[in-house]
Amino acid sequence: MKIPKRLQPLVDDGLIDEVYYQLMSGKEAQVFVVSANNQVRCAKVYKEAHKRSFKQAAQYQEGRTVRNSRRARAMAKGTKFGQKEAEEAWLNAEVEALYRLAQAGVRVPEPYWFLEGVLVMELVVDEEGDPAPRLDDVAFDADTARDYHGRMMQEIVRMLCAGLVHGDLSEFNVLIDHSGPVVIDLPQAVNAAGNNNAKMMLLRDVNNMTQYFGQYAPDLLVTHFGEEIWDLFEHGNLHPAVKLTGQFAQSNVDADIATMMRIIEHAKLEEEDRKERERMARNGEF
Repeated sequence: MKIPKRLQPLVDDGLIDEVYYQLMSGKEAQVFVVSANNQVRCAKVYKEAHKRSFKQAAQYQEGRTVRNSRRARAMAKGTKFGQKEAEEAWLNAEVEALYRLAQAGVRVPEPYWFLEGVLVMELVVDEEGDPAPRLDDVAFDADTARDYHGRMMQEIVRMLCAGLVHGDLSEFNVLIDHSGPVVIDLPQAVNAAGNNNAKMMLLRDVNNMTQYFGQYAPDLLVTHFGEEIWDLFEHGNLHPAVKLTGQFAQSNVDADIATMMRIIEHAKLEEEDRKERERMARNGEF
């Protein structure tokens, strides 16, 4: 295929041997199957800021640390330099999250290197060695749905124990390889302790997974894993091997009105985003 403009310099420099084909195109990046160091990898090419359709980036950036005080001030003021730094910080976020989560035992693709807005990482494959399907492309029986839902709850727990909330978890950014679910697309991952929206995002992530698997196993729809996980986290009782029940006494549910209003406020936007993803999936744009 014709080498994409953003990948050509990396091919010229010998960092990428060959570009085979485009795997998917999403709201924030295009993904290509490539050869690097004589190994089949995937290259995620991030779109420029003005071309990305990801909504409300500011709420995801809250709580992210900036080591250089000059950069932090510039980003806060929104200067041209600050905007450039904010864009770089946004792009670096997924790389940092991948390394942190992999170390914490979360099933994510292994990152190899990141340069000039291109992230080269492991190509997740199925049993036949082909690119792994998205969760949305796989059908389940009830027992398998419960099993995979339980696995995803544990991945969410491991992420939270590592200090992160995915923030945009759905059936469109989970792959299914020969061993089970693999979490992808993490540039919007938020700092669980430093972001005021973290609880809302975690509850939304859990709800998305529960609604998806609940179409195969309706008994999942009455569970309260999100509230249980966050309560354990808030009280310092969350650890990677915790045994979840999915039960949470209604009298103990945090009735934080501000949190509930944020959930309601974002529900409509989430539904619009979901419909756009479905449209893109139907048109082969993912």
